[in-house]
Amino acid sequence: MAAVGVGGSSAAAGPGAVSAGMLESGSATAAHRRLKYISLAVLVVQNASLILSIRYARTLPGDRFFATTAVVMAEVLKGVTCLLLLFAQKRGNVKHLVLFLHEAVLVQYVDTLKLAVPSLIYTLQNNLQYVAISNLPAATFQVTYQLKILTTALFSVLMLNRSLSRLQWASLVLLFTGVAIVQAQQAGSGGPRPLDQNPGAGLAAVVASCLSSGFAGVYFEKILKGSSGSVWLRNLQLGLFGTALGLVGLWWAEGTAVAHQGFFFGYTPAVWGVVLNQAFGGLLVAVVVKYADNILKGFATSLSIVLSTVASIRLFGFHLDPLFALGAGLVIGAVYLYSLPRGAVKAIASTSASASGPCIHQQPPGQPPPPQLSSRGDLITEPFLPKLLTKVKGS
Repeated sequence: MAAVGVGGSSAAAGPGAVSAGMLESGSATAAHRRLKYISLAVLVVQNASLILSIRYARTLPGDRFFATTAVVMAEVLKGVTCLLLLFAQKRGNVKHLVLFLHEAVLVQYVDTLKLAVPSLIYTLQNNLQYVAISNLPAATFQVTYQLKILTTALFSVLMLNRSLSRLQWASLVLLFTGVAIVQAQQAGSGGPRPLDQNPGAGLAAVVASCLSSGFAGVYFEKILKGSSGSVWLRNLQLGLFGTALGLVGLWWAEGTAVAHQGFFFGYTPAVWGVVLNQAFGGLLVAVVVKYADNILKGFATSLSIVLSTVASIRLFGFHLDPLFALGAGLVIGAVYLYSLPRGAVKAIASTSASASGPCIHQQPPGQPPPPQLSSRGDLITEPFLPKLLTKVKGS
Protein backbone atom coordinates (compact mmCIF):
# COMPACT_ATOMS: atom_id res chain seq x y z
CA MET A 1 0.00 0.00 0.00
CA ALA A 2 2.81 2.35 0.86
CA ALA A 3 4.46 1.58 -2.44
CA VAL A 4 1.23 2.16 -4.27
CA GLY A 5 0.68 5.40 -2.37
CA VAL A 6 4.12 6.69 -3.37
CA GLY A 7 3.48 5.62 -6.91
CA GLY A 8 0.07 7.22 -6.93
CA SER A 9 1.49 10.39 -5.46
CA SER A 10 4.16 10.47 -8.13
CA ALA A 11 1.61 9.88 -10.83
CA ALA A 12 -0.54 12.67 -9.53
CA ALA A 13 2.37 15.09 -9.32
CA GLY A 14 3.82 14.04 -12.66
CA PRO A 15 1.67 16.21 -14.96
CA GLY A 16 2.28 19.27 -12.78
CA ALA A 17 6.01 18.69 -12.86
CA VAL A 18 5.93 18.19 -16.61
CA SER A 19 3.88 21.37 -17.04
CA ALA A 20 6.32 23.39 -14.93
CA GLY A 21 9.23 21.98 -16.92
CA MET A 22 7.50 22.80 -20.18
CA LEU A 23 6.82 26.35 -19.00
CA GLU A 24 10.46 26.83 -18.00
CA SER A 25 11.61 25.34 -21.28
CA GLY A 26 9.22 27.55 -23.24
CA SER A 27 10.36 30.63 -21.33
CA ALA A 28 14.01 29.80 -21.98
CA THR A 29 13.27 29.24 -25.66
CA ALA A 30 11.45 32.57 -25.94
CA ALA A 31 14.32 34.38 -24.19
CA HIS A 32 16.85 32.75 -26.50
CA ARG A 33 14.76 33.73 -29.52
CA ARG A 34 14.68 37.35 -28.32
CA LEU A 35 18.46 37.30 -27.86
CA LYS A 36 18.87 36.00 -31.41
CA TYR A 37 16.75 38.82 -32.82
CA ILE A 38 18.65 41.37 -30.71
CA SER A 39 21.91 39.87 -31.98
CA LEU A 40 20.66 40.15 -35.56
CA ALA A 41 19.77 43.81 -35.08
CA VAL A 42 23.12 44.61 -33.46
CA LEU A 43 25.10 42.85 -36.20
CA VAL A 44 23.17 44.56 -39.00
CA VAL A 45 23.33 48.05 -37.48
CA GLN A 46 27.02 47.80 -36.55
CA ASN A 47 28.06 46.43 -39.95
CA ALA A 48 26.18 49.04 -41.94
CA SER A 49 26.63 52.03 -39.65
CA LEU A 50 30.43 51.78 -39.45
CA ILE A 51 30.84 51.86 -43.23
CA LEU A 52 28.23 54.57 -43.73
CA SER A 53 29.63 56.74 -40.93
CA ILE A 54 33.19 56.49 -42.28
CA ARG A 55 31.99 57.37 -45.77
CA TYR A 56 29.98 60.29 -44.42
CA ALA A 57 32.85 61.63 -42.28
CA ARG A 58 35.38 61.29 -45.13
CA THR A 59 33.20 63.08 -47.69
CA LEU A 60 32.10 66.04 -45.57
CA PRO A 61 33.27 69.44 -46.85
CA GLY A 62 35.90 71.18 -44.79
CA ASP A 63 39.03 69.97 -43.04
CA ARG A 64 39.57 66.22 -43.37
CA PHE A 65 40.74 64.40 -40.27
CA PHE A 66 43.75 62.11 -40.29
CA ALA A 67 42.63 58.49 -40.57
CA THR A 68 45.69 57.25 -38.68
CA THR A 69 44.69 59.25 -35.61
CA ALA A 70 41.18 57.76 -35.71
CA VAL A 71 42.68 54.25 -35.78
CA VAL A 72 44.87 55.04 -32.76
CA MET A 73 41.98 56.58 -30.80
CA ALA A 74 39.78 53.55 -31.46
CA GLU A 75 42.53 51.27 -30.13
CA VAL A 76 43.01 53.40 -27.03
CA LEU A 77 39.29 53.46 -26.23
CA LYS A 78 38.96 49.74 -26.84
CA GLY A 79 41.91 48.96 -24.57
CA VAL A 80 40.62 51.23 -21.79
CA THR A 81 37.17 49.65 -22.04
CA CYS A 82 38.57 46.13 -21.78
CA LEU A 83 40.72 47.22 -18.82
CA LEU A 84 37.63 48.56 -17.03
CA LEU A 85 35.73 45.33 -17.73
CA LEU A 86 38.58 43.27 -16.30
CA PHE A 87 38.63 45.63 -13.30
CA ALA A 88 34.92 44.96 -12.80
CA GLN A 89 35.53 41.20 -13.05
CA LYS A 90 38.03 41.55 -10.19
CA ARG A 91 35.29 43.30 -8.17
CA GLY A 92 37.17 46.58 -8.11
CA ASN A 93 40.25 45.12 -6.44
CA VAL A 94 43.22 46.98 -7.92
CA LYS A 95 45.78 44.60 -6.40
CA HIS A 96 44.10 41.53 -7.91
CA LEU A 97 43.88 43.27 -11.29
CA VAL A 98 47.55 44.23 -11.25
CA LEU A 99 48.62 40.70 -10.26
CA PHE A 100 46.37 39.22 -12.95
CA LEU A 101 47.74 41.51 -15.69
CA HIS A 102 51.31 40.90 -14.54
CA GLU A 103 50.78 37.15 -14.84
CA ALA A 104 48.82 37.26 -18.10
CA VAL A 105 50.81 39.92 -19.97
CA LEU A 106 54.37 39.82 -18.56
CA VAL A 107 54.92 36.36 -17.06
CA GLN A 108 53.17 34.67 -20.01
CA TYR A 109 54.95 37.01 -22.42
CA VAL A 110 55.14 34.38 -25.15
CA ASP A 111 51.35 34.34 -25.49
CA THR A 112 51.35 38.13 -25.43
CA LEU A 113 53.95 38.40 -28.18
CA LYS A 114 51.96 35.99 -30.34
CA LEU A 115 49.34 38.71 -30.64
CA ALA A 116 51.79 41.18 -32.18
CA VAL A 117 51.38 39.70 -35.67
CA PRO A 118 47.55 39.78 -35.88
CA SER A 119 47.55 43.18 -34.19
CA LEU A 120 49.94 44.54 -36.83
CA ILE A 121 47.76 43.14 -39.60
CA TYR A 122 44.54 44.45 -38.05
CA THR A 123 46.06 47.91 -37.65
CA LEU A 124 47.05 47.86 -41.32
CA GLN A 125 43.58 46.63 -42.23
CA ASN A 126 41.87 49.45 -40.32
CA ASN A 127 43.92 52.04 -42.16
CA LEU A 128 43.24 50.34 -45.49
CA GLN A 129 39.51 50.47 -44.79
CA TYR A 130 39.66 54.25 -44.52
CA VAL A 131 41.48 54.40 -47.86
CA ALA A 132 38.95 52.07 -49.50
CA ILE A 133 35.82 53.76 -48.14
CA SER A 134 37.20 57.20 -49.02
CA ASN A 135 37.52 56.14 -52.67
CA LEU A 136 34.54 53.81 -53.17
CA PRO A 137 30.79 54.26 -52.67
CA ALA A 138 29.65 52.71 -49.39
CA ALA A 139 27.44 50.15 -51.14
CA THR A 140 30.25 49.10 -53.50
CA PHE A 141 32.65 48.75 -50.59
CA GLN A 142 30.15 46.72 -48.56
CA VAL A 143 29.66 44.23 -51.39
CA THR A 144 33.36 44.01 -52.32
CA TYR A 145 34.41 43.63 -48.69
CA GLN A 146 32.64 40.26 -48.56
CA LEU A 147 35.70 38.89 -50.36
CA LYS A 148 37.08 38.42 -46.85
CA ILE A 149 34.83 35.35 -46.64
CA LEU A 150 36.72 33.92 -49.61
CA THR A 151 40.16 34.79 -48.23
CA THR A 152 39.33 33.45 -44.76
CA ALA A 153 38.07 30.19 -46.24
CA LEU A 154 41.17 29.76 -48.42
CA PHE A 155 43.57 30.50 -45.57
CA SER A 156 41.68 28.10 -43.28
CA VAL A 157 42.06 25.34 -45.87
CA LEU A 158 45.78 26.07 -46.34
CA MET A 159 46.76 26.74 -42.71
CA LEU A 160 44.28 24.70 -40.67
CA ASN A 161 43.60 21.84 -43.10
CA ARG A 162 39.89 22.59 -43.04
CA SER A 163 37.60 21.00 -45.59
CA LEU A 164 34.77 22.77 -47.38
CA SER A 165 31.68 21.20 -48.85
CA ARG A 166 30.94 21.37 -52.56
CA LEU A 167 28.17 23.85 -51.84
CA GLN A 168 30.60 26.09 -49.98
CA TRP A 169 33.12 25.99 -52.82
CA ALA A 170 30.31 26.83 -55.24
CA SER A 171 29.20 29.71 -53.02
CA LEU A 172 32.75 31.10 -53.01
CA VAL A 173 32.79 31.05 -56.82
CA LEU A 174 29.40 32.76 -56.78
CA LEU A 175 30.76 35.33 -54.33
CA PHE A 176 33.76 36.13 -56.52
CA THR A 177 31.50 36.42 -59.58
CA GLY A 178 29.18 38.83 -57.82
CA VAL A 179 32.04 41.04 -56.63
CA ALA A 180 33.54 41.03 -60.15
CA ILE A 181 30.21 42.18 -61.61
CA VAL A 182 29.95 45.00 -59.06
CA GLN A 183 33.48 46.13 -59.85
CA ALA A 184 32.76 45.97 -63.58
CA GLN A 185 29.75 48.19 -62.98
CA GLN A 186 31.91 50.57 -60.94
CA ALA A 187 34.56 50.77 -63.68
CA GLY A 188 32.01 51.16 -66.46
CA SER A 189 29.81 53.79 -64.85
CA GLY A 190 30.18 57.06 -66.66
CA GLY A 191 28.89 59.28 -63.89
CA PRO A 192 31.02 62.13 -62.51
CA ARG A 193 33.30 61.32 -59.60
CA PRO A 194 34.82 63.68 -57.04
CA LEU A 195 38.34 64.68 -58.03
CA ASP A 196 39.83 63.42 -54.77
CA GLN A 197 38.46 59.87 -55.20
CA ASN A 198 40.34 57.10 -56.99
CA PRO A 199 38.29 53.91 -57.52
CA GLY A 200 41.41 51.96 -58.49
CA ALA A 201 43.11 52.84 -55.20
CA GLY A 202 39.90 51.98 -53.35
CA LEU A 203 39.68 48.55 -54.98
CA ALA A 204 43.34 47.81 -54.24
CA ALA A 205 42.86 48.86 -50.62
CA VAL A 206 39.77 46.70 -50.09
CA VAL A 207 41.42 43.64 -51.68
CA ALA A 208 44.50 44.11 -49.49
CA SER A 209 42.22 44.54 -46.48
CA CYS A 210 40.37 41.31 -47.27
CA LEU A 211 43.63 39.39 -47.68
CA SER A 212 45.00 40.72 -44.40
CA SER A 213 41.73 40.04 -42.60
CA GLY A 214 41.56 36.45 -43.82
CA PHE A 215 45.16 35.69 -42.88
CA ALA A 216 45.00 37.43 -39.50
CA GLY A 217 41.78 35.68 -38.48
CA VAL A 218 43.09 32.21 -39.28
CA TYR A 219 46.51 32.96 -37.77
CA PHE A 220 44.78 34.26 -34.64
CA GLU A 221 42.88 31.00 -34.26
CA LYS A 222 45.93 28.87 -34.99
CA ILE A 223 48.26 30.41 -32.40
CA LEU A 224 45.69 30.83 -29.63
CA LYS A 225 43.87 27.52 -29.93
CA GLY A 226 43.71 25.99 -26.46
CA SER A 227 44.60 29.22 -24.67
CA SER A 228 42.51 30.08 -21.63
CA GLY A 229 42.48 33.90 -21.78
CA SER A 230 39.19 35.74 -21.81
CA VAL A 231 37.97 37.77 -24.77
CA TRP A 232 38.52 41.01 -22.77
CA LEU A 233 42.12 40.09 -21.95
CA ARG A 234 42.88 39.26 -25.57
CA ASN A 235 41.29 42.48 -26.80
CA LEU A 236 43.26 44.43 -24.20
CA GLN A 237 46.48 42.86 -25.46
CA LEU A 238 45.47 43.56 -29.06
CA GLY A 239 44.65 47.12 -28.06
CA LEU A 240 48.10 47.62 -26.49
CA PHE A 241 49.88 46.41 -29.60
CA GLY A 242 47.40 48.19 -31.86
CA THR A 243 47.97 51.53 -30.13
CA ALA A 244 51.76 51.21 -30.35
CA LEU A 245 51.73 50.06 -33.97
CA GLY A 246 49.12 52.66 -34.89
CA LEU A 247 51.35 55.40 -33.52
CA VAL A 248 54.23 54.07 -35.61
CA GLY A 249 52.03 54.10 -38.70
CA LEU A 250 50.84 57.61 -37.86
CA TRP A 251 54.42 58.86 -37.56
CA TRP A 252 55.46 57.17 -40.80
CA ALA A 253 52.48 58.21 -42.95
CA GLU A 254 51.29 61.54 -41.54
CA GLY A 255 53.69 62.44 -38.75
CA THR A 256 54.72 65.84 -40.13
CA ALA A 257 51.15 66.92 -40.88
CA VAL A 258 49.86 65.75 -37.49
CA ALA A 259 52.70 67.54 -35.69
CA HIS A 260 51.90 70.74 -37.58
CA GLN A 261 48.08 70.69 -37.43
CA GLY A 262 47.40 68.68 -34.28
CA PHE A 263 46.29 65.15 -33.42
CA PHE A 264 42.59 66.05 -33.40
CA PHE A 265 42.66 68.22 -36.50
CA GLY A 266 39.40 67.97 -38.43
CA TYR A 267 37.57 66.10 -35.67
CA THR A 268 33.82 66.71 -35.69
CA PRO A 269 30.95 64.92 -33.92
CA ALA A 270 30.70 62.68 -37.00
CA VAL A 271 34.36 61.69 -36.67
CA TRP A 272 33.95 60.93 -32.98
CA GLY A 273 30.97 58.79 -33.93
CA VAL A 274 33.20 56.77 -36.27
CA VAL A 275 35.85 56.34 -33.55
CA LEU A 276 33.29 55.24 -30.95
CA ASN A 277 31.67 52.86 -33.43
CA GLN A 278 35.02 51.25 -34.20
CA ALA A 279 36.01 50.99 -30.55
CA PHE A 280 32.76 49.84 -28.96
CA GLY A 281 30.86 48.37 -31.91
CA GLY A 282 33.26 45.48 -32.31
CA LEU A 283 33.26 44.75 -28.58
CA LEU A 284 29.47 44.76 -28.60
CA VAL A 285 29.49 42.30 -31.50
CA ALA A 286 31.89 40.12 -29.49
CA VAL A 287 29.24 39.93 -26.77
CA VAL A 288 26.17 39.20 -28.90
CA VAL A 289 27.73 37.07 -31.64
CA LYS A 290 27.61 33.94 -29.44
CA TYR A 291 23.82 34.06 -29.65
CA ALA A 292 23.86 34.08 -33.46
CA ASP A 293 24.27 30.92 -35.49
CA ASN A 294 25.89 30.89 -38.92
CA ILE A 295 22.60 31.35 -40.76
CA LEU A 296 21.79 34.40 -38.67
CA LYS A 297 25.25 35.85 -39.31
CA GLY A 298 24.83 35.34 -43.04
CA PHE A 299 21.39 36.90 -42.90
CA ALA A 300 22.84 39.88 -40.99
CA THR A 301 25.48 40.38 -43.68
CA SER A 302 22.82 40.29 -46.39
CA LEU A 303 20.66 42.82 -44.57
CA SER A 304 23.72 45.04 -44.04
CA ILE A 305 24.37 45.11 -47.78
CA VAL A 306 20.75 46.04 -48.47
CA LEU A 307 20.74 48.67 -45.72
CA SER A 308 24.02 50.19 -46.91
CA THR A 309 22.73 50.35 -50.48
CA VAL A 310 19.44 52.01 -49.52
CA ALA A 311 21.21 54.47 -47.22
CA SER A 312 23.78 55.28 -49.92
CA ILE A 313 21.01 56.13 -52.35
CA ARG A 314 19.45 58.59 -49.89
CA LEU A 315 22.61 60.00 -48.29
CA PHE A 316 25.16 60.01 -51.10
CA GLY A 317 23.07 59.97 -54.27
CA PHE A 318 24.22 56.45 -55.18
CA HIS A 319 22.74 55.21 -58.47
CA LEU A 320 21.45 51.64 -58.35
CA ASP A 321 21.59 50.06 -61.80
CA PRO A 322 20.71 46.48 -62.88
CA LEU A 323 24.35 45.37 -63.06
CA PHE A 324 25.04 46.37 -59.46
CA ALA A 325 21.78 44.77 -58.32
CA LEU A 326 22.77 41.51 -60.07
CA GLY A 327 26.24 41.46 -58.50
CA ALA A 328 24.94 42.35 -55.03
CA GLY A 329 22.25 39.68 -55.33
CA LEU A 330 24.86 37.04 -56.18
CA VAL A 331 26.96 38.09 -53.20
CA ILE A 332 23.96 37.98 -50.84
CA GLY A 333 23.04 34.51 -52.12
CA ALA A 334 26.64 33.31 -51.79
CA VAL A 335 26.89 34.55 -48.20
CA TYR A 336 23.68 32.71 -47.29
CA LEU A 337 24.74 29.47 -48.99
CA TYR A 338 28.19 29.54 -47.37
CA SER A 339 26.67 30.09 -43.92
CA LEU A 340 24.42 27.01 -44.14
CA PRO A 341 25.49 24.41 -41.56
CA ARG A 342 26.56 21.03 -42.89
CA GLY A 343 23.53 19.39 -41.36
CA ALA A 344 21.27 21.49 -43.54
CA VAL A 345 23.43 20.75 -46.57
CA LYS A 346 23.20 17.01 -45.90
CA ALA A 347 19.44 17.30 -45.48
CA ILE A 348 19.19 19.04 -48.84
CA ALA A 349 21.44 16.42 -50.38
CA SER A 350 19.40 13.53 -48.95
CA THR A 351 16.17 15.14 -50.19
CA SER A 352 17.68 15.48 -53.65
CA ALA A 353 18.89 11.90 -53.50
CA SER A 354 15.44 10.56 -52.67
CA ALA A 355 14.00 12.48 -55.60
CA SER A 356 16.65 11.97 -58.26
CA GLY A 357 18.87 9.09 -57.20
CA PRO A 358 21.92 8.64 -55.02
CA CYS A 359 24.03 11.70 -54.19
CA ILE A 360 27.35 11.32 -52.39
CA HIS A 361 28.09 14.26 -50.08
CA GLN A 362 30.21 13.34 -47.13
CA GLN A 363 32.88 15.05 -45.06
CA PRO A 364 36.12 13.04 -45.01
CA PRO A 365 36.63 11.28 -41.66
CA GLY A 366 38.87 13.05 -39.19
CA GLN A 367 38.45 16.45 -40.86
CA PRO A 368 37.57 19.44 -38.64
CA PRO A 369 34.40 21.41 -39.40
CA PRO A 370 34.55 24.33 -41.82
CA PRO A 371 35.46 27.77 -40.56
CA GLN A 372 32.72 29.84 -38.95
CA LEU A 373 32.46 33.41 -40.03
CA SER A 374 30.93 36.42 -38.43
CA SER A 375 28.55 38.60 -40.34
CA ARG A 376 31.55 40.61 -41.53
CA GLY A 377 33.38 37.55 -42.71
CA ASP A 378 35.72 37.35 -39.78
CA LEU A 379 36.73 33.99 -38.39
CA ILE A 380 34.99 33.25 -35.09
CA THR A 381 37.06 31.45 -32.49
CA GLU A 382 35.84 30.66 -29.01
CA PRO A 383 36.53 32.17 -26.61
CA PHE A 384 38.38 34.62 -28.83
CA LEU A 385 36.97 36.87 -31.48
CA PRO A 386 39.50 38.24 -33.95
CA LYS A 387 39.11 41.92 -34.37
CA LEU A 388 37.32 42.82 -31.49
CA LEU A 389 36.40 40.64 -33.07
CA THR A 390 36.83 40.51 -34.90
CA LYS A 391 36.71 45.02 -35.48
CA VAL A 392 36.70 44.31 -33.86
CA LYS A 393 39.04 46.22 -35.49
CA GLY A 394 38.15 47.53 -38.68
CA SER A 395 35.23 46.52 -39.72
